[in-house]
Amino acid sequence: MIEYNSKDWFKAVFSLHKADTISKLAPLLVAMTVYSSIVAYVVIEFWHPGPDSDLKSISTVHSLLGFVMSMLLVFRTNSAYDRWWEGRKLWGSLVNNSRNLAIKLAHIIPAADTEDRAFFREMIPNYAFALKNHLRGIYQPREILPAPGFDETMLKPSQHVPNQMAMRIFSKLDELYQRGIIRPEHLLVINAEFQSFTDVCGACERIRKTPIPYSYSSFLKKFISIYCLTLPLGYVLTLHYSVVPVSLFIFYVLASLEEIAEEIEDPFGADANDLPTDTIAAGIRTAVGELL
Repeated sequence: MIEYNSKDWFKAVFSLHKADTISKLAPLLVAMTVYSSIVAYVVIEFWHPGPDSDLKSISTVHSLLGFVMSMLLVFRTNSAYDRWWEGRKLWGSLVNNSRNLAIKLAHIIPAADTEDRAFFREMIPNYAFALKNHLRGIYQPREILPAPGFDETMLKPSQHVPNQMAMRIFSKLDELYQRGIIRPEHLLVINAEFQSFTDVCGACERIRKTPIPYSYSSFLKKFISIYCLTLPLGYVLTLHYSVVPVSLFIFYVLASLEEIAEEIEDPFGADANDLPTDTIAAGIRTAVGELL
């Protein structure tokens, strides 16, 4: 995720970043420029339509469809941002519950029991890293730190890694219960935080595996394309060759909104505008390490 100063207008306007849509849309922008130039040249230099040409009626259609276009794009960007923000809230919940679980275990497990404390000191952050990579569809064993009685070779990458992590943590809690270190009332106290790990995982999977319906996304792309491809025809008689930069700018604005929505609707990847799950997971490791 990009860190920036929202008050710095100059840098925001004049700097180019890999997350900027202008770099991603560059081929389409070039194609739109060539297309608009050809249309303007043919109409102005060869066609010579009169002032009462039917081409002017196309601009009327654009004005009527402009409201529909705005409503569709507002819904698209809002729904994508809702998914991004829900993902951020879920990872914020994971941070808080990891801290709370570590705080409670720090008081329940005796300070002299360094081995059991070390197990949870490594395994609680390991769950966050396993979830981060699971949502990206990758497996990175180097981020899974060994703990007493556990190392990354015990995991099966082909299966659900966060679930395997949760099972190891619960197995350790049950072991401590059998040994009398954790009492029944302790289990009731820590159960909510432990259960929230799987709840967060399931909610994140729901966001990742349920994209915007294809029909809606496909229709919006077609709508934007047809709308912009007819712009030079509708306004060339009024704007002449100035229709080229005008059409290009309008296409850039509309296509950029769709491009941004596509990127943030799955917020758990490694794109520049995705959630900083690497940083959040590292923060959990630091906080739990301090507490235990």
